[in-house]
Amino acid sequence: MEYKNTSKRFREIVRVMAKYGFGYIVDSKVKSKGSPAKNLRMAFEELGPTFIKIGQILSTHPEMLPEEYIEELSKLQNNAKPVSYDEISQLFKKEFGETIDNVFLSFEKKPIASASIAQAYKAVLNDGTVVIVKIQRPGISEGMEQDITILKKIFKLTRAKLQDALIDPAEALDEVLEYTRQELNFNNEAKAIEKFHDNNKDVKFVGCPKVIWSITSSRVITMNFIDGIMINDKENLIDNGYDMNDIGRKLALSYCKQIFDDGFFHGDPHPGNIMIEDKKIYFIDFGLMGTISDSLKASLNDMMIAVATKDIDKMMSSILAIGILKGSINKDMLYDDINYLFSTYLSLPLSSIKISQLLKEVSDIANRNNIRLPKDLTLLIRSMVIIEGVIAEISPEINILEIAVPYVKSTNRASLFPSFNDLLTNSLLYVKDYFEITPKLSRVLTTLLDGKLKIQFQHKDLQEPIQDLNKMANRMIFALIAGALIIGSSLILNTNIGPKVFGISIIGISGYVFAAVMGIWLLISIIRSGKL
Repeated sequence: MEYKNTSKRFREIVRVMAKYGFGYIVDSKVKSKGSPAKNLRMAFEELGPTFIKIGQILSTHPEMLPEEYIEELSKLQNNAKPVSYDEISQLFKKEFGETIDNVFLSFEKKPIASASIAQAYKAVLNDGTVVIVKIQRPGISEGMEQDITILKKIFKLTRAKLQDALIDPAEALDEVLEYTRQELNFNNEAKAIEKFHDNNKDVKFVGCPKVIWSITSSRVITMNFIDGIMINDKENLIDNGYDMNDIGRKLALSYCKQIFDDGFFHGDPHPGNIMIEDKKIYFIDFGLMGTISDSLKASLNDMMIAVATKDIDKMMSSILAIGILKGSINKDMLYDDINYLFSTYLSLPLSSIKISQLLKEVSDIANRNNIRLPKDLTLLIRSMVIIEGVIAEISPEINILEIAVPYVKSTNRASLFPSFNDLLTNSLLYVKDYFEITPKLSRVLTTLLDGKLKIQFQHKDLQEPIQDLNKMANRMIFALIAGALIIGSSLILNTNIGPKVFGISIIGISGYVFAAVMGIWLLISIIRSGKL
């Protein structure tokens, strides 16, 4: 990525955004043309790696953007024009103090893959080991930091025009900055590979590359080459004696383990990142990994049990346990939403239900009921969509939910029988709580029997209805007074009493004028309130 001076890059960003119909961000006179979602994708593609990465991150957040934007941004590809070998070799020497020729027996100068952040090369170590060397593009880190700083300035200048935006631009950019900093440090990816290996070392049919730590740094990662067959190359796999149903079943089991047991899953399991070699499923490219906390993992397990047992209360408790409340919650409405979900989906056989769609429905229910779900769950839903697509392609007979539910039930069955130490600890805690609660309960009962117990009620969200009632009462009184003035003035004019001008009672005419003013005022008040 060419690292440009700030003012030049600023002008370039504004020019490209205006070209694709987003000039209104900086000039309110410019109107957007064409499909905004498609235009946004094309603008991001032209602006390069930072914007491609922003789009890819936003595509994993359906709670932030409408579906049409999610679909378009999901099309963003990492493919990029490769930088020269000379630039790559200079970066390598800067990282390790040695040339590529000294470290490797052979090194293919043409990259086997060129993405927006890094390029991958095939090489051979001096001991004959075939490896893949992933080297970061020179200047990519500085360029991304520069772009995000410029975007923050643009959004700060145009904050008033973006008040109705679906997402908070500053919040989204902070997330992009945090994510890219983690991804640009290849040590994080190397550690993710090691963790994945440790989690699956006892699983005979799952593997991952081995990191060569001596040739790994924050900008270079080296791992052994997986010379396998891509998982969706069905013809080649069948020719080599593989059973596609067996592969599909094992892939589903592996992903269930990653989610429900390990709480650490591959975040981008598309066919290009899953290889078959020596009867093992190899996951590669660990740049995007999802982490699930113990509490979220327990709630996901409970959700699967709730699906299996059609337990609405358990599903509701799980959603409330993992979500962050954004406002007041109507539990009756939440119960009805889950009941509708169960009646819609669980009347079908498990083979007809997609787990990704089920999780998305749960996410939609949470959003409708003022509950914000964790970001990790959003990545999980996206990953489940991808893995279900892979399984459907290689083995249409396999349904991941049919495997996930029995898997969770079997793992939860073991948790029903705690160890002796856990049982002893919990028993001591219950005894401790009993002795603390007993005197408190005794005081409550004594107060109740003495007739001194007081119950305090607190109402919530009644202020607005009370204000509406006050306005309604004031308008009725206003209308009654205006009506009384009209009637009174009519009687005065009929009897023609009091001071007169041109033979007409001044008091009667004055009453009509006051009534007209009050009527117009009342009408304007009602129209401005929007509740005509």
